[in-house]
Amino acid sequence: MSSTGNKEDSYSAVSQETPSTENPNPEDSQKLIAWLWRNFLSKYIGFLIAAFVFMSIEGSMLGALSYMMQPMFDGVFVEGNSDALWWVGVVIMLVFVSRAVAAMAQRVLLTYISQKTAADLRTQLLDRLMRQDNSFHQTHPPGYLIQRLQADVMSINSVWNIIITGAGRDVISLVVLMIVAISVDWKWTLVACIGTPILVLPSLIVQRFVRSRAREARDLGARLATRLDEIFHGIVAVKLNRLEDYQSKQYGDLTQTLVRTEVRAAAGTAAIPGLIDIMAGLGFLGVLIYGGGEIISGEKTIGQFMTFFTALGFAFEPLRRLGAVSGQWQVAAASIERLKELLEAKPKLVSPPTPKPAPKDTGDIELKDVALSYGETAVLNGTSFTAKAGQTTAIVGASGAGKSTIFNVLTRLVDPQSGTVTIGDTAIKDLALEDLRDQFSVVSQDAMLFDETLRENVLLGRDNVTEKNLMSALDAAHVSDFVKKMPDGLDTHVGPRGSGLSGGQRQRVVIARALLRNTPILLLDEATSALDAQSEVLVQEALDKLSKDHTTLVIAHRLSTVRDADKIVVMDKGRVVEQGTHDELLAKEGTYAELYNLQFASDGPTAEEAAKTATLPAISQPKAEKGFWAKLFGRLPRL
Repeated sequence: MSSTGNKEDSYSAVSQETPSTENPNPEDSQKLIAWLWRNFLSKYIGFLIAAFVFMSIEGSMLGALSYMMQPMFDGVFVEGNSDALWWVGVVIMLVFVSRAVAAMAQRVLLTYISQKTAADLRTQLLDRLMRQDNSFHQTHPPGYLIQRLQADVMSINSVWNIIITGAGRDVISLVVLMIVAISVDWKWTLVACIGTPILVLPSLIVQRFVRSRAREARDLGARLATRLDEIFHGIVAVKLNRLEDYQSKQYGDLTQTLVRTEVRAAAGTAAIPGLIDIMAGLGFLGVLIYGGGEIISGEKTIGQFMTFFTALGFAFEPLRRLGAVSGQWQVAAASIERLKELLEAKPKLVSPPTPKPAPKDTGDIELKDVALSYGETAVLNGTSFTAKAGQTTAIVGASGAGKSTIFNVLTRLVDPQSGTVTIGDTAIKDLALEDLRDQFSVVSQDAMLFDETLRENVLLGRDNVTEKNLMSALDAAHVSDFVKKMPDGLDTHVGPRGSGLSGGQRQRVVIARALLRNTPILLLDEATSALDAQSEVLVQEALDKLSKDHTTLVIAHRLSTVRDADKIVVMDKGRVVEQGTHDELLAKEGTYAELYNLQFASDGPTAEEAAKTATLPAISQPKAEKGFWAKLFGRLPRL
């Protein structure tokens, strides 16, 4: 069983396109910063204070350097005071040394803070996404979520240092330098700021433009990631259908759109420092015209003029950086909005407030009048049947009958709109999700393996399994047959999605995993449908051992695999239309018999002939001393 069910039961009414995340009312920057502080930055308050102290030292050194211009020009160069030459030089040297040490210390601290917060954000986001239910993942494809986890977090991380440094070092530098400038002449300072009003309205317009373009770029990035995910997971289909040129064109078109959007966003980001340069030019022109006359007349000294101009020149550089931070923050804010939305999204399928204890002895599994629709499409329509404890119940039917949806309902990957599902005397909605899912082991046609060692793919983090129990499970699942041939034995990496193993080997690893779980209920979803004959025999022997003494539910298209089930439930369009044993259902000559005739018309008996055979003496159907799957495959013809 896959996490989203069989293709027959997928959310056909739900679009798989990247979710629209256009936000017509973007959150205020203050709210976003407060959210980041409360959830991620506040825990590093000590490091932030230390970094702020060093940033303050670094920023104030520019003011100290500009202040030293007056004694250097008036005392040393104009008056020729040789004693002043030494102490002025030593002070300026100390200024540069202090600035260098403070800069290095604050950068190390900020790098630590930014990397830790990014790691916290990624971990928390992944944990939240994994706990979302099926409906969320149907509308948020893997490429979109990967883009959020990687690119958006990286975008935030790339501006942490810039924003915090801007709020610390550059603001302090600007304040100290303006104090120095005002101490020389407040009128000159006022004239230098004459172009400030020109900045206000254009800056606001540019910031909104940058936020909008950044949002658009993030959405395009998600679409690109989704496209890549589809291409690489479907690379065989791409090759067989000669879709290389088509996929390259589709990807290229998206890339070109992203390039145009990124260039427009960069232009907007660069416009704010450009406006500050224009303001700086106007300020310098005004001070030169107004202050030049005072110097010529002797009202101001050359040292005062140099101190003022040095302070003013130094001030415009942090002002430009602060202007750039404004644009960069708009880019980061577009990512933060999306991450905040994902982190605050609440799963619809949750444990009850006061869950009942998990049943110690699993009783019968019963579905009663269960109805489930995806949009306008009804998948289950009054489904009712009982799977007896300790027996094997098979579920058969044509594609789209709702078979895999039953497994999803049992494990609460999806909740029906009406009806009840019970295990023993307990409704599954009354159990905690963890307790409910601990009742099941699942073996499906899509063996889920990770790019880890073979050992880790069997254990999946369980550290309470003894080596003896592990080897017993590997032997029972026939994994030991091929482990000895692996280069590093159990410590061999199996590759992405288990690509280093064959289909039969992957299935046997999953069965070994299920044997170690040793849960009371076993769900088999077409577990051998994609295997060759030799692998199928080995896997069926392993399944025979696995299903012993378990309540087993089997989904099957091939009726030969469920002939000896204790009960066969036949479904059609979401309804249970027939129930019974193989022989009973053939005798009815109904839906099951029709399916049987379709599958065995060329190499097996018809339903009528099979029904007659079922009435012959027991010698016609010898009962070998083997398990369910072994005797089944020893007796039935191959399809």
